[in-house]
Amino acid sequence: MMSRLLYFISVLLLAAACRGDELVMVSDTQDTGAATASSNLAGMYVLCEGNMGTNKASVDYLDLSGSGATVTYLRNIFPERNPGEVKELGDVGNDIKVNGRQLWMVINCSNMVVVATADSCRKIAKIDIPNCRYVEFSGAYAYVSSYVGPVEVGDAHRGRVYKVDTLTFAKVDSVTVGFQPEEMAVADGRLYVANSGGYLLDSSERTVSVVDLATFSVAGSIDVAPNLHRLRADKHGRLWATTRGDYWGLPSRLYCIEIGPDGVMSLKDSVDVPVSDLCIVGDSLYYIGVEWSYETGRNEFSNGIVDIRTCGVLSSRLSASPEFEDIELPYGIIVNPADRDFYIMDAKDYLSSGQLYHFSADGTYDWRVWTGDIPGHAAFVYERP
Repeated sequence: MMSRLLYFISVLLLAAACRGDELVMVSDTQDTGAATASSNLAGMYVLCEGNMGTNKASVDYLDLSGSGATVTYLRNIFPERNPGEVKELGDVGNDIKVNGRQLWMVINCSNMVVVATADSCRKIAKIDIPNCRYVEFSGAYAYVSSYVGPVEVGDAHRGRVYKVDTLTFAKVDSVTVGFQPEEMAVADGRLYVANSGGYLLDSSERTVSVVDLATFSVAGSIDVAPNLHRLRADKHGRLWATTRGDYWGLPSRLYCIEIGPDGVMSLKDSVDVPVSDLCIVGDSLYYIGVEWSYETGRNEFSNGIVDIRTCGVLSSRLSASPEFEDIELPYGIIVNPADRDFYIMDAKDYLSSGQLYHFSADGTYDWRVWTGDIPGHAAFVYERP
């Protein structure tokens, strides 16, 4: 009798979820209990990487629009908004950005960039790019960094940056840069590319490449440090680059790079803090860092704020709230540019659901919610989905 009842309930649920011949996967909604934020942000997308090989990359959405009584978090919205697509996004979500009315998601090991509507997360295009890493925009084009070669330690393929038309989604050009390029930044008509050399077995790749966007050719480079990763431009005409170190004796560090009027780069300063992710708002660089310590035999966490005018550390702690200590593996950070409240993405054990923490500008804990697996990348949206 019980088995018949369960079967009947299953049939009803399946029927309720169907739209014609399509099965609609309903997203999981969580109430944060917080009042709607005062800024003009409509919401925030969170890209969860999913463990490599599991094809579990997913995208969540934080609704800040004020459409409900409180702020709500919607987990795994892509299947619901795109019932004709496969349930998950693919293998390893590596970057997410909003460009105008478009939402761009870089799915690394699935070798594709998925473009959706920024207001509803409905898929409008898929662009095939091998071993793609990060996306940046300038004018009518998107620029996608690519390792080109397979996911393989010791691979010596030079990387490329692909130029994609944001209207037709066609790849219109590409340029060869250094080994295993990561993040990029645009400043004064030039594209700067952080080359990691992450697949190489030595520390030979240490450069940031500069690409002239008018000719789409490499115009120069600067030696910084091995295993570069993050790269962001500030409002003072400088670049901020991070290195992962060599996971042994060479530590992760933050570097400031000056850009001359001719685009030539010079190393200005370094900050003696490990940085895994960062977000620049005004003259403040918010950072989190995770670095393995062979002395303690565990990951050591760091966080704080750097004054980008002086390259000095303003604060070595983002929050004094006891809930901040509950964060197991800080993996991503994003700061509201208007109110300076901030969000920390906690990857936990890299295998199961993570959490998103929200703190006010003064570091006071506000709320937390469960996310998809390995939340690591986020983007604000200004149009209600």
